[in-house]
Amino acid sequence: MRSHRTLVVFTAAVSIAVLVAPAPPARAAETPRRGGVLLAAIAADAPSLDPHQEETFATLELVAPCYSTLLQIDPYHYPKVIGDVATEWKIAADGLTYTFKLRQGIRFHDGSPLTAADVKATYEKIVFPPAGVRSIRRNAYAAITSIETPDANTIVFKLKHPSASLLANLASPWNVIYPKKYLDKDPNYFKANIVGSGPFKFKSRTPGSTFEGERNPDYFIKDRPYLDGYKFFVSTETSVRAAAIRSGRAYIEFRTMPQSEVEAIRKQLGDKVVVQDTPATGIFGIAVNQTIKPFNDERVRKALTLGLDRYTASRVLYPIASLKDVGGLMRPATEWAMSDAELQKFPGFGKDMEKNRAEAKRLLAEAGYPNGFKAVLKNRNVRVPYADFGVFVIQEWRKIGIEVEHRSLETASWFADGRDTGNFELIVSPSFNFMDDPDQFLERYTTGDSNNWGRFSDPRIDDLFTRQARALDSTERKKLINEITQEAHQRDREDRARARVLHPGHLVGAERGALGEGEELRGAAESLLEPETPGRVAERGLSEAFEATSPSDCS
Repeated sequence: MRSHRTLVVFTAAVSIAVLVAPAPPARAAETPRRGGVLLAAIAADAPSLDPHQEETFATLELVAPCYSTLLQIDPYHYPKVIGDVATEWKIAADGLTYTFKLRQGIRFHDGSPLTAADVKATYEKIVFPPAGVRSIRRNAYAAITSIETPDANTIVFKLKHPSASLLANLASPWNVIYPKKYLDKDPNYFKANIVGSGPFKFKSRTPGSTFEGERNPDYFIKDRPYLDGYKFFVSTETSVRAAAIRSGRAYIEFRTMPQSEVEAIRKQLGDKVVVQDTPATGIFGIAVNQTIKPFNDERVRKALTLGLDRYTASRVLYPIASLKDVGGLMRPATEWAMSDAELQKFPGFGKDMEKNRAEAKRLLAEAGYPNGFKAVLKNRNVRVPYADFGVFVIQEWRKIGIEVEHRSLETASWFADGRDTGNFELIVSPSFNFMDDPDQFLERYTTGDSNNWGRFSDPRIDDLFTRQARALDSTERKKLINEITQEAHQRDREDRARARVLHPGHLVGAERGALGEGEELRGAAESLLEPETPGRVAERGLSEAFEATSPSDCS
């Protein structure tokens, strides 16, 4: 998969499927080297181990190699869908029935067989979550009415209406398959436990410190994986992770680092390190809590977005935080994106910042805040790109009289305050998805969606979202998507700000000899997937051993 760069607007969307991929086709005939443990650095600890309930790289990078999925995105031909547990599938002529045949002989790491009953239980947890179970991506499967298992090797999804992107959404790396027997006992069992069928088995975890996986000798793809295992070292400090790469304590960093750290690593390690700069599929921005004063006033929200210089943000933040392209609700340069000319008609996208700031101050005065006001911006305690982005935004708002305190939270608290409880005034809130799909990027603007951190609600946008999800004609779908963007920007009812900056890639690194030639690190998507933040890939050595292809998707 390729990572796609995205933008920062007062919201930014980035979908990342980062993969440490096999060697390129030109070297496919070479014999892979076996053995070795991949040592990786990661910038945050997982709030839980259940990808169904999480949306952060800190969960997916750790556990994805232990699991399988029904389908996956072809790591060489994004966004082509290929099978993982499924070997073949058929979509009925009316688009209302999807039938999948499953591989036989797959076993979970506890020795039990993987059958259609496990796939059904997994997807019912996602599509029809029981009380007390969070399902981050439920809206992407709203068309599904029932899931059937005619036999142990067949799974059937019944729909109430055709879906424009259901097949692609069934390839989500987040939809890992769980054994039914554990879900029957406790649907939240996998928040703290791992029992998968992927190429690696869970070995150990020290929360906030390390996570280890070991080779699954019974993996259903013969002779895979080549690695003996992998181990992540957790540190929120960029300098610590960079030092780990330089010293050889870690071979790879799948996300981003400031350009200064990248150059320091290059200078010290020379040809022993490979840096891969890949774009990411996502958006980075700010969620605004519209249920409290003064943010329930549209004039205040419009002033916030007018006060953000997106184009300077792109220039300043790219070298230090990998945030680059300015765009709308969908990633620039994709079939669903608006043109620059169209975007510049919306508040905050015009390039005359003197005019924008004057209008922002006028609106604040009109709303009763001629001298501005004070507020708190909550943020994740990860420097790149979170902290750097937050500092820039605060400096911009100070120019229109708004004084903002920057409050850093560890990952679990950040999700709890933003996504779960709405305990914030302003909060840094990215959106990372595994591909450029409108259902994934736009669902957060619908009423009641778990990713709708700003508690935004507009029946008009809810209706447009439902219609675009059903539109099988791409021209009609693009028209509806543009209408959603126009509604969000023109009425200034977005749940976030509109300064989108793209995240180019991931830093991936590995020391020569640590992996086998052509090694594949993840299981289902043959990659170590990170769905949220892009970066540059710093591969310590191993330029011959593997390559990183990409899109990614996580926060």
